[in-house]
Formats: sequence, C-alpha cells, structure tokens
Amino acid sequence: MAVPSRPPQLQDAYLAEIKRQGMAVTIYLVNGFQLRGTVLGFDAFTIVLDYENKPHLVYKHAVSTISPQGVLSLKLAVETPAENGEPAQP
Repeated sequence: MAVPSRPPQLQDAYLAEIKRQGMAVTIYLVNGFQLRGTVLGFDAFTIVLDYENKPHLVYKHAVSTISPQGVLSLKLAVETPAENGEPAQP
C-alpha cells in the first residue's frame, strides 16, 4: 500500500536535520518511557531509532516529545498572516 503524497512538514525537516547531524536524541513516549539514541530513518508514521545498539521502530502516534541532546542548527521559515488579516495558507 502506497503512502499518500503530502506536502513537506516541519517534523520531516526537524527529523532530517537530526539524522543528518547524527545527533543523539531523547524520545519521550506518551506512556512516560524514554528512549535515547540516534535517528536512523523515518517516514510518515514511524521513526527508526538506534537505541542500545539495536534499531527500534517507534510509531509517531506514541511519541510525546523529541529532544535533541545538542544545539540543532535548523532554520525554520516563519509564516506570516496574509495582509487581509486572514491566516496564511500552508
């Protein structure tokens, strides 16, 4: 089954930069458990994390927070509202 195409999202840019830098992260799950490791890959629904020298497939719906263990050099574009006062369209 193919994953439907979707516009690029902030989470993709964030995870891609963490992966590119090989930065250690702590992933906090909604049940309170913490996983520490490096991001090996990700898709629309999952993150593959090298945790205790083993790859772990983590479903994004179980993730509460992803906290990098260093300074993440990610420049994010900030959308501004349209001049007519309506919110900007993504």
